[in-house]
Amino acid sequence: MSTEPRTGRPRASSRETLAEAACELFLERGFEQTSIVDITSRAGVSRSSFFNYFASKSDIVWAALDERIGVLEDRLENDRGADAASAVRAALTALGDGFTPDSLALALVNTDAMGLTGELEREASLRRARIALAVSQRLQRAGAASIAAEVAGAAHGGAVLAAIEAWAHEGAGRAPLARSLSLALSAAAPTLPSGARQLRVVARADDFEEALAFYRDELGLVERESYEGEGDARVVILAAGEATLELSNAGQVALIDSVETDGDAPSRPIRIAFEVGDTESVADRLVAAGADLQASPRITPWRSLNARLQAPADLQITLFQELGPDGP
Repeated sequence: MSTEPRTGRPRASSRETLAEAACELFLERGFEQTSIVDITSRAGVSRSSFFNYFASKSDIVWAALDERIGVLEDRLENDRGADAASAVRAALTALGDGFTPDSLALALVNTDAMGLTGELEREASLRRARIALAVSQRLQRAGAASIAAEVAGAAHGGAVLAAIEAWAHEGAGRAPLARSLSLALSAAAPTLPSGARQLRVVARADDFEEALAFYRDELGLVERESYEGEGDARVVILAAGEATLELSNAGQVALIDSVETDGDAPSRPIRIAFEVGDTESVADRLVAAGADLQASPRITPWRSLNARLQAPADLQITLFQELGPDGP
């Protein structure tokens, strides 16, 4: 007689067998209608074996993430480096390393079928809170104000859970969690303390109205502040999402020029790049609004769709659209 717990299936640990059995039953009967005895019977293990691996039915769904959150908590608790923001980002990035499709991904995709809507919402809030507390405490130990640290913690706890859900619905296994997690952490990054609180590019616009209409009305930047002063002085501050400073040596500039252009529109010492949702349509709109197209949209080796333009206020700009692993 075979000693395999389930005929025809490869040998797996009791933990894996229990998780697989539980997910099958959740799909067949629903979470509430499935008992621990049902799970152990389906898995072919004793009831006592269940509690060697899980404290409850819910833990089956969350066990893998809980282990990683525990590592995150220990890492941030023991970190004594000077740069708390970098420590937080590194620890949260590591949380997603090697994360593979598991019971949680399956539950997120089949929430209604498994009858898990309320259960997942309650349990997800607990994981967000654990991550938020770990991040907040690390930032406060580094001198961050309590409110700022708690806001950053909440943002990053939400980012992790949002990334996992997006990854699951996009087809967990088609792409690593790391990509979704990176995007989510970038969205939360402005809440982290920084030596410089804002990056602001100041551009002289001799035709002020033309430049304002171009960047605000056509490109879609949001007018945040505006001021007028003596001598016809005027300034408008436009918000453009996340701000970063990209420093490139001559070799990198030459590489980008070879990828982004046909060699006839070299980078100026300062070039402004805007991430957009649709490079081709935005480029067409900006050309119609007065920009000169220096390089038509093209896909780069790192899966972005880039176009280069000469724009009002004498700015050379790049539009880039992140395509992801399965983009057009």
